[in-house]
Amino acid sequence: MQSQEGTRSERARSFIELLDRIRIIDDEAAEEALLDELARPERPFILSFVNAHAMNLGWNQPGMLEGLFRSDMLLRDGIGVKLGLKAFQRPFGRNMNGTDFIPRIARRFQGRKVALFGTRSPWLDEARRKLEDMGLTIVACQEGFDPPETYVQRAVETKPDLIIMAMGMPKQEEVSVKLREALAHPVLIVNGGAILDYLGGKVPRAPAVMRQVGMEWLFRLAVEPKRLFRRYVVGIPVFFTHVAEVKVVGEGEQPGGQA
Repeated sequence: MQSQEGTRSERARSFIELLDRIRIIDDEAAEEALLDELARPERPFILSFVNAHAMNLGWNQPGMLEGLFRSDMLLRDGIGVKLGLKAFQRPFGRNMNGTDFIPRIARRFQGRKVALFGTRSPWLDEARRKLEDMGLTIVACQEGFDPPETYVQRAVETKPDLIIMAMGMPKQEEVSVKLREALAHPVLIVNGGAILDYLGGKVPRAPAVMRQVGMEWLFRLAVEPKRLFRRYVVGIPVFFTHVAEVKVVGEGEQPGGQA
């Protein structure tokens, strides 16, 4: 059986590795270049977003951690991970909030085939209408509570150029890997969390000023207190507890410290 000290060291290394794998986007020009890159995948390609909740799940759930590590690209989402990166003297760049960035990705796929996997009707139907109004061709639309094989079959049949996943963590990360393994054509697979709920009108966006200062989480908590209490009121302190623990473990593993 693995020792508790060994487990702490392994978690700390995984935590730092995850931070180091985040692609840092410094400015608007870099963001535009990234959009161009994502619009032309050369193979099945997974884009995932890393926020404090994702890192908390990865701390205790190997499946979530594996899903993030097996993504082709990770982007920072939220102020929590920004502060985590700062704590380890890493650059943090722009906040690549998926709720803002994924619609920008979608616009680059106008006239191309898109699959929507996640949430449920009527929000899924409304999200489909909005994306079709943006010029996307929706070839598959599936609620997010089916077994992974259902999404794999739909994707194999329809061969979309873009797949927007909105099943929540960690299911969407796990299914995205299965999709990449099953598909042979170039396709961008985006793990988008609640993006279809936002597009479908189930969840309102925070006022612009709250988004600009990184306080959208507080607005979301006020709108959905039952669902998000554990994620934010409990989860944010837990995330910074992990940051503190990783710093302690890391310092202990430095030369002169106790491993």
